[in-house]
Amino acid sequence: MAHPLEEGSGAPSFRPLWRLMPYLWPKGRPDLKARVVLSIVFLMLAIGATTISQQFLGAAVDEFGTTPERASLMVVVALVAAYAMSRVLMQAFAQLRDGVFAKVQYHAMREVAVETFAHVHTLSLRFHLERKTGGLSRIIERGTRGIDNILSFALFSIFPIAFQVLIYSAMLYYFFNIWVALTAIAMVAGYTWFTFLVTSWRIAFRREMNQSDTDANTKAVDSLLNFETVKYFNNERHETRRYDISMERYARASIQSQTSLSILNTGQAAIMALGQGVVLVLAALMVKSGEVKLGQFVAANLIIIQLYQPLNLLGTVYREITQGLVDMEAMFRLLRQPQEVQDKPGARPLIVTGGEIKFDNVVFGYDPERVVLKGISFTVPAGKTVAVVGPSGAGKSTISRILYRFYDIQDGAVTIDGQDIRDISQESLRAVIGIVPQDTVLFNDTVKYNIAYGRIGAGDAEIREAARLAQIDKFIDLLPQGYDSMVGERGLKLSGGEKQRVAIARTILKNPPILLLDEATSALDTGTEREIQSALNKVSEGRTSLVIAHRLSTVVDADEILVLDHGKIIERGRHSQLLAQGGHYAAMWNKQREAAAAREKLKEVENDPDVAPGIAKAPA
Repeated sequence: MAHPLEEGSGAPSFRPLWRLMPYLWPKGRPDLKARVVLSIVFLMLAIGATTISQQFLGAAVDEFGTTPERASLMVVVALVAAYAMSRVLMQAFAQLRDGVFAKVQYHAMREVAVETFAHVHTLSLRFHLERKTGGLSRIIERGTRGIDNILSFALFSIFPIAFQVLIYSAMLYYFFNIWVALTAIAMVAGYTWFTFLVTSWRIAFRREMNQSDTDANTKAVDSLLNFETVKYFNNERHETRRYDISMERYARASIQSQTSLSILNTGQAAIMALGQGVVLVLAALMVKSGEVKLGQFVAANLIIIQLYQPLNLLGTVYREITQGLVDMEAMFRLLRQPQEVQDKPGARPLIVTGGEIKFDNVVFGYDPERVVLKGISFTVPAGKTVAVVGPSGAGKSTISRILYRFYDIQDGAVTIDGQDIRDISQESLRAVIGIVPQDTVLFNDTVKYNIAYGRIGAGDAEIREAARLAQIDKFIDLLPQGYDSMVGERGLKLSGGEKQRVAIARTILKNPPILLLDEATSALDTGTEREIQSALNKVSEGRTSLVIAHRLSTVVDADEILVLDHGKIIERGRHSQLLAQGGHYAAMWNKQREAAAAREKLKEVENDPDVAPGIAKAPA
């Protein structure tokens, strides 16, 4: 099912229309405001041309009268020409209206879409962990399309329809009588009531279609991103079934929507036919009694037909507007989603003098019932390296998320050079920290782009130097297209070690005073780990470094090692001191050494030609 933010319930709110107004009349853009005014002028001219067109044709019929031989052919030709010209002008003014307003319309669409996209990037890590990427992109896509529909239909359809109904009703009253006018008004009222009633019923089907569409898209994106995992477990049929279930729901809702549309169209046509028939009967009686001429009977039919066209459009307009509002609701709800982590009013930029990091009695939990960090305190002196080690679930990676201020702590303080990170801007905080994460996810772009992501706008020479320092330059030169080689979705064309080197290169390019290594080598084999560690040691020189580590062999040279367990620091000191204590760290060290020795021994046995042939192989 869709996330509660994605779909509303009940009738759609018209608040999004008011939210659009500032985008249609933007501050500081007199050119766009002038376009709005000019498009309204063209709209009025189009309505005027539409209104008078049938009078020219009625006058031409009257010119023939009961003695066609006495009719002036020149007058008839002139009236027919005027009728034709009014029809041309009606279309011309309508097209001019659309052309002039297009820049305003697409400017508003772009502004709302970009604002939503930017806002999504400001939302907390917690929000994104709970969301589905495929669904998010679909919400923005449908919401933008909804804005397009609403601007196209609401502004230039609802107002003209209302205006034309008033004009045509007044004309029927003027040329005929109150009963003809009331019949037309009754027809309009019945048509409108029926349209709104049935369309409101159809909204539920539209929401079901949206939910199914979002669900199907989410499953498709998720499955394709995890293509290898699907293959590993031979689950192609399972993924296809999941997708088919969502598409079946979408198809069922679409069928219901189409069926209800047929009911709507049939009912509208019946109401229009009945109203048109009554008006023509009343007009015929007036022609028979001599109250009006024959030409007015023709004009009455044309007026009803002309009235039918905007009313017929009303059904489409109301459907598109309500569907657009349903589509927009989710996007505007997304836009209203509050930021969990916000800068304080007047937050100042971080000023780094040395880069000292201090955690002072920090208490943090992802939810009140589960406290992860229980009053931890430590300092990373400027230019020094402090490592945090411990078992899985001890809270190591939580420290890195807090330092980046992806979450705000419940108690205590985190400072950099004495400045509380809650008092400074998030942008300036993250600008001074470089990270090499455990799982480097790359953009589906070139190697050059992914390295340059560390500092947008860096020159080619700087990118190449960063690659050299990260010890990946030789590998890149061997690629068919060098730095312009594509890395694939999430960097899947590269190995784990190659991706880590790209991550190191872009961190070098960023050149931050503070370095955060979040289990940067734990997913690599021993040989690759040694190579990556060599590159990391070069990156760390002269920087304040906080290392989150699983493999203790990577932190033996740290200035201080903190042993974290169940959210508390239970040991601290240098490598040799902690080994001498014979506590948790020493036990972890010995366990990892034994495991490493066992792996090395097994490797030697497998590579020994005298022993390897006798080793029993597991059946394939």
